[in-house]
Parts: sequence; structure tokens; C-alpha cells
Amino acid sequence: MFWFRNLHRIIDFLKYFYRARYTIYGRENVPENVEGLIAVTNHCSYMDAPMLALCLPQGTRWKLFAARTREHEFITGWLLKKSGSIFIDRTTVDRKGLKEGLDAIKAGYTFGLAPEGTRNKEGIMQKGRNGAAYLAVKSGASVLPVGMVNTELWNVNYPKREITYLEAHIGEAIAMPDLGRRVRTADLDAYTHYIMIHIAQQVPPRYRGYYADSPALAALLRGEDPWPYCLEAEGVTP
Repeated sequence: MFWFRNLHRIIDFLKYFYRARYTIYGRENVPENVEGLIAVTNHCSYMDAPMLALCLPQGTRWKLFAARTREHEFITGWLLKKSGSIFIDRTTVDRKGLKEGLDAIKAGYTFGLAPEGTRNKEGIMQKGRNGAAYLAVKSGASVLPVGMVNTELWNVNYPKREITYLEAHIGEAIAMPDLGRRVRTADLDAYTHYIMIHIAQQVPPRYRGYYADSPALAALLRGEDPWPYCLEAEGVTP
């Protein structure tokens, strides 16, 4: 518990080592009770995980998915372990990791992950994988979408010893729509689309990548219900 109580302070100290400064927008959108919440983000750099932690209240018990390849990195691997990481194989469906994630959510941990699975160092959103949707549907947890801005610049600035000004934009927590029947594996693509467009809503257009031309995102930006467009985009029949 000491680590979770002091995680913000530790990250705040390490920002000088990593030559980063940050601003968090939309804190009012974080639910008062974050137990069992799933926090999701776009993925551009190593800075996304600590930025996601800073979006949550100090002392939040949380776990997150991280690539198994990072487990033995000197500083980053140590930080991820201390931050409650579940190391998974991102080249395949890691069923053991998904079960650990689901168990953590049911135990009241806030769970963080990047549905894209891998970083895009240019900052362009890729097609999301179904891990976040699976966890949300199976657990019934709400999903908090967070858009990271400028974290891709850190990849360039840090080796040059330049400061990067990072931003996290927190959207409103969302519940997974009710299909009116039992959710099948084939339905997860629509739920993933739903999650990803809510992340895309939080970032400038230049970041939206795969979802830039999504009719579901366009509907969301107009203030309409995007769910029917998510179903249509992924060929899911209600």
C-alpha cells in the first residue's frame, strides 16, 4: 500500500529524470469510486503508463497490462512491477493474463491498459485489440477513456535531453451497451470500436489514425449515440 499511497509523488519526482512536465485535463470526469474501474488510453510511448496513473486519485490500488519484453528493463521494468503490472505476451491472446486482469477488477483494483497493445511512436491510433472490451463485458465495469497528447514527442526529445510537455485528457466514464442477448466473442469487435472512439474523442484529429473516418466517431462528436455505427462497422447483428 505504501507504493500506491506515494505513486504520484514518485512519478512527480521522476519527471525530472525523464525530462517531462505534465498537465491533466478532465479530472472531474474520474468517478468518486474507482474500485473496479477500467482506464484505457492510446499508446505512443513509455510515458503513457505513468501519465495514466496520474489521472487516478492518489492511493488508488491499480494494476495494468505491460509487455513481457519490458519486465527485465532496468528502471522501467522495476517501476512497472512496483506499479502492479501484469506482464503479458502481446503477440497472442494471453488468456492467463486476461484472467489475472479480470480477477484484479473483481477484487476492486482499478485496471489500466492500452487496447492497441503496442506503441505507435508517431502518435497515430491503431486498431484496438479486444482485451479491454473482454474485461469490461465480463466484469460489467465502467471504462474511463483517456487521450494522451505529446507523449510521442518524448520518444524524440528525451535522447536529445529536451523537455517534453505531456497532456492527458480524461473523458467521461462509459458503460458497455446492452446487446439484449448474451455477448459472443464475435461481438467484442463492436465493443472495442466503441471504446476506441471514446479515446479518439479525447485527442486532436492528427492522432485518430485508424478511427479518423469512423462514422461512429463522427456520431459521437455530433452528440449522437455511436453504438449503432459501431455495430455496423464491425458487422455485428444485435
